[in-house]
Amino acid sequence: MPIQILQGTLDLMILRTLATMGPQHAYGIASRLQQVSDDALNLNQGTIYPALIRIEQHGWTQGSWGRTENGREAKYYTLTKAGLKALDEETERWRQMAGVVEKLLAEEQ
Repeated sequence: MPIQILQGTLDLMILRTLATMGPQHAYGIASRLQQVSDDALNLNQGTIYPALIRIEQHGWTQGSWGRTENGREAKYYTLTKAGLKALDEETERWRQMAGVVEKLLAEEQ
């Protein structure tokens, strides 16, 4: 069943994907997120490209053009030092938020 991405989490997922897999093009990132989520995340171009542009504008990635394994030209995104720092900060922020939600849910039981 498809799930909606919580606001602010797509950037974190893209940064984590690039940190794990190295430079990737948009389709590669979307495919990885779909695979990791067991097909629950199926990102379309209207979702992933604005996020990639936003992340690049923050200086968290650097783009360069290259050829895919199929010989198609694609923009590859590489994590920068600022991107690694942002990944650490966003990961910590996510864990704190998840902890708060988990505490609230535990109170319900």
